[in-house]
Amino acid sequence: MGESDAKLLHAASFGAAAEAYDRGRPAYPEAALDWLLPAGGGPLRVLDLGAGTGKLTRQLASRGLDVVAVDPSPGMLDQLRRTSPGVTALAGSAEALPLDAGSVDLVVVAQAWHWVDPHRAVPEVARVLKPGGRLGLLWNCRDPRRDGWTADLARLMGRLGGMEDNSDDPPVGPPFGAVARHDVPWSQPMTAEGLVDLVASRSYVIVLPPDERARVLDAVRAIAAGVPGFAAGGRVPMPYVTRCSRADLA
Repeated sequence: MGESDAKLLHAASFGAAAEAYDRGRPAYPEAALDWLLPAGGGPLRVLDLGAGTGKLTRQLASRGLDVVAVDPSPGMLDQLRRTSPGVTALAGSAEALPLDAGSVDLVVVAQAWHWVDPHRAVPEVARVLKPGGRLGLLWNCRDPRRDGWTADLARLMGRLGGMEDNSDDPPVGPPFGAVARHDVPWSQPMTAEGLVDLVASRSYVIVLPPDERARVLDAVRAIAAGVPGFAAGGRVPMPYVTRCSRADLA
């Protein structure tokens, strides 16, 4: 299988694990959203592009923003509609957005810009933005340096491979101006079951044959069993760094 075929397979896999994704994937730190949102307040219409199950959608809506969610996966959109019934949720992709020109103030893409073709996505995002609009990108990246068990988890997941993200230097370019970068260290408490869901929702785990996937998840459970804080349903902080980028229309 070629690299492009593998990327398409992985990108299309998430609907099969939508419930695990919604349970196990972390939210986003409010400080990251503060940095990404345009200053000055006022009503904003926001496109959550690659919205998945609505993890970020719900946070944006809780701020009183007018949010429309777009994702290519029917399974992910079904989950989003169940958890965010008041949000408009549409099928579409970064390369073909189902929105009118100049209809949103801000486009945010969480955990998804590495799946898009920037040569087609950048002009399409610019098309739906109002003059002076902003593109905001963010990724939650696990920080394996703080605890021994997180390093064990990183080694396990590293052996599985997976698609590389471009969170350090995401490709944007004209008609947007320079890309600004900002990192937000934080942590989110999670249970052992949440840790299993976190790994189970990774595309490179979803596409494994069932027996191999079961072995991987058993290895995750073994890691969790060695962490006293996970005992009896306890919660342990998972350390993250949220990598944020923003660029305004020139």
